[in-house]
Amino acid sequence: MAQPRRKTKMSALEEALPGKRRKPVPYAFVLDAIAPLSPYTRPMFGCLAIYVGERIVLILRDKLAYPADNGVWLATTKESHESLRREFPSMRSIELLGKPVTGWQVLPADASDFEAAALHACELVVAGDPRIGKVPGERAAKSKSTASNKPSRRKRRQSRDVRGHVEGKATSKPAKRRKG
Repeated sequence: MAQPRRKTKMSALEEALPGKRRKPVPYAFVLDAIAPLSPYTRPMFGCLAIYVGERIVLILRDKLAYPADNGVWLATTKESHESLRREFPSMRSIELLGKPVTGWQVLPADASDFEAAALHACELVVAGDPRIGKVPGERAAKSKSTASNKPSRRKRRQSRDVRGHVEGKATSKPAKRRKG
């Protein structure tokens, strides 16, 4: 007679999510540690991004490609690297991003202090440490505002009405529609 299948333990967050069955959350203890903040998750780059309010704070990655970059990714800024590195000696830039230094840093899963470091990062997130977490799109908004006063292509498209007029200027052709 066949043995009954054992159910794998799911985190409270996974059990609460209705709908289709998802892959198991890598490093689920991280979600448990920041649960008091009511985080929510979104898939990103084949990983799991964790948000608190409007800020992305962490990404959990456990994939076969580039295993050196598996672990907990910290959303931070280059200015915070030095102070965070004092608290997380194994923290480094993410190799698969292809740049020597990025705003994202990883606490590698293969580090001897991985779980302790990941839990300490969670403590910093719960405490509201400003070095971890950023609002998505913030960087793009800053660079656009300093680049020029010219409206973005999207804004220009939105300002056209159906006849091809652009805020008071008549154009000779109707606005082009994008395919796809």
